[in-house]
Amino acid sequence: MEERLIKMEKELRRLRRYSFILTLLLIIGGLFAFSRSGADRWKEITVERINVVEDNGQLRMVISNKSRSPENLFYGKPLTPRIPGGSRPGMIFFNDEGTENGGLVFTGSTDSSGKYKAFGHFSFDQYNQNQVLYLSYQDINGDQQTGLHVDDWQTHPAWPEWRAEYKRTQKLPDSPEKEALLKKLMEPQEGVKAVAQRVFVGKDDSKTAMVTLSDRMGKPRLQMQVDSNGTARLIFLDQQGNVTYSLPK
Repeated sequence: MEERLIKMEKELRRLRRYSFILTLLLIIGGLFAFSRSGADRWKEITVERINVVEDNGQLRMVISNKSRSPENLFYGKPLTPRIPGGSRPGMIFFNDEGTENGGLVFTGSTDSSGKYKAFGHFSFDQYNQNQVLYLSYQDINGDQQTGLHVDDWQTHPAWPEWRAEYKRTQKLPDSPEKEALLKKLMEPQEGVKAVAQRVFVGKDDSKTAMVTLSDRMGKPRLQMQVDSNGTARLIFLDQQGNVTYSLPK
């Protein structure tokens, strides 16, 4: 009996030691977590997609691979006609209302014939419209254009409907009626296009560095150029694209 009591007393002492050690470890762990302010630090993470959301779960940014990239959203719902996801690796931004408003995407590959194509694009969209400011690199087997673009989008309150109508019209068989419909959509007001590139700063496939300023119809009216041989020119153009004045002449 006495031996059993001694044995029980030893077990109790051992349990007290274990309890003390466990409590100490929990306290240290809690202090360590508190000292990091609840933030986890990782040296490396491998994922296919990251969704950045607001407190209410609303999507603000998606970082993803190609197959898990999101489709175009307008007020949190897919645009019509739908452009399915799975084609834009990179980052897509969404505004306070769940509408896509820019992103950073990139691709690059070589096909079976050995021809390559590469694309890099960083854009910001006008409110409830398409992109108006973007950096773009496009290279189709050596046919390259790289630069900064500033576009002018005429405000369309019903832009998704305008876009859907334009997509439907594009699919019609070629005819004078189709051309007239496309012209009406692209020029809703006489002398003002629905969308026009107003500024381009970059270089073209002839390796000419340039600054091009265009009118509201997207017609280049003033260009500064330095070609691949280092020759500099300043060119003024009319609405039909004819040179009206240049330096040097």
